[in-house]
Amino acid sequence: PALARIVAEAAAEAAQGEGGRFSLGLSGGSLVELLSRELPPALSAAPAAADPARWLVAFCDERLVPPEHPESTCGAYRVSGAGNGR
Repeated sequence: PALARIVAEAAAEAAQGEGGRFSLGLSGGSLVELLSRELPPALSAAPAAADPARWLVAFCDERLVPPEHPESTCGAYRVSGAGNGR
């Protein structure tokens, strides 16, 4: 829960700054399951400024594969349901 809470707090803080955007780089592996499980409740408890619609998300992936590929970081987050917003 600590990582998800830190992400939500940083998103809220960034959204209140100049530009109002929060940028986040996501890696794969065990982080997919952790954030898929813990980030939605953390965002629900965060200020409205943490709205994921104001986020720029980049997938940090050393593999050059399409999102549909089983080893794609982007695809792993899609399958996990993490990209469904609040």
